[in-house]
Amino acid sequence: MSAYIPAAQESEIPDPGTLLVEVAERLIVLIHAAGHFYALDDVCTHDGGPLSDGPVAAEQGTLACPRHGAQFDLKTGAAKTMPATKATTCHEVKLENGTLFVRLNAE
Repeated sequence: MSAYIPAAQESEIPDPGTLLVEVAERLIVLIHAAGHFYALDDVCTHDGGPLSDGPVAAEQGTLACPRHGAQFDLKTGAAKTMPATKATTCHEVKLENGTLFVRLNAE
């Protein structure tokens, strides 16, 4: 597994909210929801569109694709609703001294 890479400042993401970042040449959407941080690939597995502009539903723990409404689990990246049927890749996030770090997963 890769090392943690600095990705953003905690203050850059409202709660709830998202921020699109590039980590090691990979587009990642950082999500702040209900006081927790998550990181997913910025790719809807339904049609390859970006997730970063989609709404966060903190109470459901999901991020919705802005194009067709597929919802993805913030903790696992699992597709929760149609039209997506495959998970998007989820990455590990940690917060240290106001900086968010991401450790990329292979898939």
